[in-house]
Order: sequence, then C-alpha cells, then structure tokens
Amino acid sequence: MKTRILVPFLLLSGIVLLQQCKMDPEIIDEPVGDGWVYDPTPYEIIKPSGIPPFPYNLLNPINSFTLEGVELGRKLFYDPILSADSSLSCSGCHSIDHAFSDTVQYSIGIDGLPGKRNAMPIYNLAYEPFDSGFFWDGRALTLEDQALMPIQDPLEMHEILPNVVMKLSNSETYPELFYNAFGVEGITPELVGNAIAQFTKSVVSGNSKYDLATTPGSGVFFEPEEYEGFLLFNDLAGGDCFHCHGVNGGLFTDYIYRNNGLDSVMTYTDFLDPGFGLITGDTANYGKFKTPSLRNVELTAPYMHDGRFQTLEEVLDFYSEGVHATPFTDNFMQFAASGGVQLTEDEKSKIILFLKTLTDTTFQNNPAYQNPF
Repeated sequence: MKTRILVPFLLLSGIVLLQQCKMDPEIIDEPVGDGWVYDPTPYEIIKPSGIPPFPYNLLNPINSFTLEGVELGRKLFYDPILSADSSLSCSGCHSIDHAFSDTVQYSIGIDGLPGKRNAMPIYNLAYEPFDSGFFWDGRALTLEDQALMPIQDPLEMHEILPNVVMKLSNSETYPELFYNAFGVEGITPELVGNAIAQFTKSVVSGNSKYDLATTPGSGVFFEPEEYEGFLLFNDLAGGDCFHCHGVNGGLFTDYIYRNNGLDSVMTYTDFLDPGFGLITGDTANYGKFKTPSLRNVELTAPYMHDGRFQTLEEVLDFYSEGVHATPFTDNFMQFAASGGVQLTEDEKSKIILFLKTLTDTTFQNNPAYQNPF
C-alpha cells in the first residue's frame, strides 16, 4: 500500500524550486529593522480531550514549531496577497465555519475556473503518518510541500513563488514577521511554506459531544438514538463504518488510500480521476483516495473526493445500496457484492445522529484559528 514511485516527481519539484530560487524578484535588501527581535516562543497547544498527545515536529523536524511561526502562518493563510491578483486567500476555499472546507463541489479559483476535487477540511493534520502524504491523492509528502501547491495551481491561486516572495518582501509588515519567526533576513518560498504549515499543524479538533460523552464524569451523555448510531457505526452487521473510520485514538480515519466502490469500472483506464494511482504509478492504486476524518463531518458537505454527495443522507444511501463491486473496490467493502450494507432508513438516521455528535463548536469558535485581519 505504501510503495510509491515518487522519484520523478521529487526531481521535477527540485528542479522547479532551484529555478525559482535563482530568479531575482527584486527583493528589498535592507539591514534588520530597528526593534526587530528573534526570540521565538515554543508553541504550546491546548490539546482537546478527544485526541492523542500532539506529535510536535512529527512532519518536519527542521521546521521548529513556535508561536511566532504559527501566527505568521495564520496571517498568510488569510491573506489574499498569495494569489496572483490578490483576490483569493487559502481561507477562500477553506472556511473555518465549515471546518476549513468549502461549501461547493469544486472551489473556484481566481480565473473563475473550478478545481478538480472537493476542498478537504483542515484539522488534526499533524497526526498524519509521515509517509501518508497530503491531498486526496497524497501528492504532497509534507504539510510544508502542501502549503505551496495551491498557490501555484492555475486552477486556484495561479501565482508563481518568486512573485509571492517579492510581494511579501516589499510589504510593510511581513519582513519583520518572517525575521521574528525564523531569525533570517529575506523571505523565501521555503519559509512561506514553513509558516503556513505551522499554522495548519496547530489546528486541532477534539472537543465534541462525542468526546464529552465518552469522558467519565463530564456530565454529558449520548441521547439513546445517538448511542444506537454509535453501535451501528461499529458493527460489522450494521453500518460497518469502523474498518476505515474507526475511533483510532479519536481521529476517525486510518489515513489509508482506498477505493470505496464509488464507480462501476472494469479497468484502470475507466477512471476519470486516477487518484493515488497517478502518484504511485501503480494501476492497482487507481481510483483510491485518502480516507478523510469524520470529525466535523456535519460541516463539510459536499462529500467524497469529487463532492458528488450533497448530504449525509446521500452518503448513507450510497454505503447502504450504491456500492459497486469492481476489481478495484477495497476488500473492506465486504458487502459490495450486494450493493452495500443494506441499512434501514431508521438505522441510517441513527448513524447520522451519531456522526453529528462529532461536531466541535469550540473548534469553530476558537479565535486562534480565525481571521487576524
């Protein structure tokens, strides 16, 4: 599953980065400004009760996790200056009101063009295994890599990194903020990626009704139908959701790329979107996409990598009677031959009630994640 053919991709990425680094974007070259201080503060996260201990620097040990870096990353995340026409920020497609996802099937970029996949939510990303990768297809090896890709995507922010560096370097505030965060003069694409990654790594969610109801002494309890939905969620003869979305320490994903039988295909050439297979080069991986976390799933419609389902009811209908048994369908889809798990309408509604207990309102309202402007 984890075998990858990434050498050509990494070589190409390296060549592009070297070319960009050699370009002279007319960066302002001034000595350190008066009052600039490099005295970084280690970032201490307030971990919600429902998730494991935070794995500091798990994804990139050389990108120190500091308060200054996180705050710089938050500002960059919300600043449209990163796009070519300064009209679209990262938050434009990843709204905090929707667990940092979008409300449309495909987000619209600065040129009015739709993207190719549904915008994934952003939370608990620092728990991803090092070799898991990011995006639906895992094409970014680290969050630092991931942060720079939408900026350069012609369907999204449609900018080039030398221009980003130039704009940030010529601003009144960013040179000092970068110095405070990283202790070096001059802004580079790598530092931009590092800062944004520090912010996205800091975003955690684990304080939902589910978390309180499973914490002894909290005084919060499941309603009877919510609890029945929880039991169905974890029952092979019920919803059979746990194989891919098990609790997993409170993360509700296994971080694995799977084909859940969305489409009726007979050969790998039938896939409109190859997904993980295009990254690994292995035709057996065609049509596989990363298992998303179910935390805050009530907020992140539409669903699936292509946003084909508008509601949780549609999702449960699919898993109940719409699954396709194909040569590529994951083995954990054990009821694919009969179209799915064959839930009753009552069972579907109870599972949805349970899924809604995973909504974290404190995450939505946390000022540390909101727009700093």
